[in-house]
Amino acid sequence: MATITRTALRVAVGIAAAAVAATSLVACGSSDDAAGGDTFTILQYENPETAQGQGWQLALEIFKKKHPDVKVDFQTTSFDAMRQNAKITLTGDDVPDVIEFNKGNADGGQLAGQGLLSPLTEQVEKYGWDEKVKGSMQAFAQYDEKGLAGSGDWYGVPNIGEYVMFYYNKDLFAQAGITAEPTNLDEFEAAMDKLLAAGVTPISSSASTSQGFNQMWIWYSLVAAEADRTAIDDFMFLREPVDFSKAPWKTGADRFQQWIDKGYVGEQLGGLNFEQATVNFLSGEKAMLIWNQGEFFRIREQATFEWDYFTLPGAHMQMGSSGHLWGVPANAKNKELAYDWIDITLSEEVQNKIGQLGGLPLAGDASSIEDELTREYTERFNELVEADTLAFYPDYPVPGFLDFIQSHMQATANGNETADEYTEDLQKFYDEGREAALAG
Repeated sequence: MATITRTALRVAVGIAAAAVAATSLVACGSSDDAAGGDTFTILQYENPETAQGQGWQLALEIFKKKHPDVKVDFQTTSFDAMRQNAKITLTGDDVPDVIEFNKGNADGGQLAGQGLLSPLTEQVEKYGWDEKVKGSMQAFAQYDEKGLAGSGDWYGVPNIGEYVMFYYNKDLFAQAGITAEPTNLDEFEAAMDKLLAAGVTPISSSASTSQGFNQMWIWYSLVAAEADRTAIDDFMFLREPVDFSKAPWKTGADRFQQWIDKGYVGEQLGGLNFEQATVNFLSGEKAMLIWNQGEFFRIREQATFEWDYFTLPGAHMQMGSSGHLWGVPANAKNKELAYDWIDITLSEEVQNKIGQLGGLPLAGDASSIEDELTREYTERFNELVEADTLAFYPDYPVPGFLDFIQSHMQATANGNETADEYTEDLQKFYDEGREAALAG
């Protein structure tokens, strides 16, 4: 693992929150009218400061040069706003031409199943996108007639991957007497005990019902740590019934409650979202942050301390999957331009730009990444894909699951719910959602 000091080039910890403010729109494009007076509209929700956001700005430049007579309206909304308003946004004649949307049965599957997205299988074959998006990275791009992921037509195309790790403050680790990265869960917990003894909260977390994702990711990481491919796929793709009272679900939830009780994740998390958790880590107050590649570039630029990362030590499976998807609304007016846009985001030039910034491109060349830490980080993702050990994200299987899980994460963080109570409610919600989804 690299041990490079990352000194801040900018200290602007409020960037991300401002950049993804709900329903904020940023329009840009040439003043020339497109043929027929149409405007090509792109709707996405990535922070422009991230690797992916910067890659798409490059894609936008390439697209404009290729289509100089097309007026482009590049709109930015928020992840939550897109999830909440997707059906309205895609209904009627006045819809974007290409959109970014969340994958999984609960989101993308519903849009596909309700006929709001255009099938892309023909374009995937024409452009060769399936040669760039391979293996498990295809799982949430395809949906059947019921809107269930894992088979059927392509309705979305990802261009990056994701995996979850613990970013850590090497200075705080050293001060607590931790001299090496832990290699299993017992060593990890021993390291967190040392941090607590030194007066440092081990993990910067959040449990707000609005983008308080950190607690959910800790819980699911502990489940995935004991899971295998079959257990994850049964849960994720609704293949076989899941018994949440047994391992890895019960053992993961029990360990999660122990982490809360021991103080590993801090206190008063109910009002915190992931942005505040990130700020607390960057301030040097907390020793670790659980997150994916979305904050890699920001941490590299803004951290004023030595830092590094590791995936959950000793885990069988690690959280991660393909990134969010590009899709084409069924009622889009400029579908051919939308296909070209997607193709450009998968081009070597754009993919390698994303890779240089730590964005985990699906069609990039890791060997071309100059920075050692970024290259190792990308190679680690490629290893997980090759080994087929990515556990995806827990909110994908059934509609309403994200809101349900986040609500319960807040309750467990506040001490208002036990691990057993959570898994009992989880069983009921999941079973009802699974039955409804399978019934079509």
